[in-house]
Amino acid sequence: MPRIANIRCLLLSSAYADADDPEIKECFPNGPKRTIGMVEVTLDNGVTGLGEGYLAVFAPLVFKSIVELCTPQVLGKDGFDIDRRVKDLRSLCDYWSLQGAARHVISAFEIALQDARGKSLGQPVYNLLGGARAGSIQIYGSGGCCDAKEQFRRELDLLQSKGITLYKIRSVKRDIYRTAWILEEAARRGITIGIDMCQNLADPPQAVDDVVEFVDAVRRVSKQPILFLEEAIGPDAPEGFKQLRKRIDIPVYGGEIITTPKEMITRMRDGVYDGVQPDASVMGGISAVMEIFAASRETGTRVVVHAWGGAAAIMASYHAAFAADGDLVEYPMLDFPLGAEMIGDQGQIINGRLIRPTAPGIGVTLTPEMEARYPFDPAAVYSCALIDFGPPPDEYWRT
Repeated sequence: MPRIANIRCLLLSSAYADADDPEIKECFPNGPKRTIGMVEVTLDNGVTGLGEGYLAVFAPLVFKSIVELCTPQVLGKDGFDIDRRVKDLRSLCDYWSLQGAARHVISAFEIALQDARGKSLGQPVYNLLGGARAGSIQIYGSGGCCDAKEQFRRELDLLQSKGITLYKIRSVKRDIYRTAWILEEAARRGITIGIDMCQNLADPPQAVDDVVEFVDAVRRVSKQPILFLEEAIGPDAPEGFKQLRKRIDIPVYGGEIITTPKEMITRMRDGVYDGVQPDASVMGGISAVMEIFAASRETGTRVVVHAWGGAAAIMASYHAAFAADGDLVEYPMLDFPLGAEMIGDQGQIINGRLIRPTAPGIGVTLTPEMEARYPFDPAAVYSCALIDFGPPPDEYWRT
């Protein structure tokens, strides 16, 4: 079996979204540019594989440092025994990072090894996981961090151009009229809305009563259906999610920042969520997401993979969804040229459905020329110390 001959850490930065996008104003203090972190594995058969850890969006130098720490643990070892390599990395990292940062880095190694194995065998990764269950999967557009009606309309235009009829927006509890406005505007175009309440950074979590009051207040203004309510309670308050499920008739989703299959599966068995959102670049790679899909057959919990990183993160989660018969995946709508270039024609969306990729591995491309065009910018980081950018008052949306 081919052995791991070299490991390279890649930090690349690309233009991202627009300067007037609220996510930029709130989370990117140095402007509209974002960094991704990848691990490139080279096997002794000459094949390379790429994997990504979401950590680098927030702390790229921390990602690089952990990759360097992990590299000696896998060099020279069997590159096809992916499960064993993950165990090796966990033996190095679990004592000090059983959950969190190291998991993102282990994810990058695991995805890179899956990619290299697929390329070595001339097969898409989903074929090595049992084969794709369908030729396409329904996709929902993920955006909606808008503070002007024209911004929403631009995103709705993009959805319609791709035939996408499901749209996730960001709303907080004060956004009553704003949420009602986009529910009505989208409905006129045949588009249904899901809502992310952005509580995945909340400490302490907002109260269940506040969420129920938000839902009731929106429904007094708009009778349009809400597809799901995501991250409505802080991530360390599973009891709040359970209470919320009993008090509203909208599916309750969560879990995008959970970094181990064990924690997510425990929550699934405890009835915390109607739907979970594992991310291959966060919770240990493609195999970790496959564990979540397997557990969902026991618990009846819907699995909708999270996809908000760069190309390798997105495609890794998509391959898991194709192999595990996923019925819905996320499509990040904000412009990210590096990600689009790396994915190329492997992320086609036709009539609102993601077409099954066909390239060997996970289906991403990175050339020396691309690396040169997207050099690492240390200032291009996502800040979790959110900036109050002064969105318009909710009354703006009544007119």
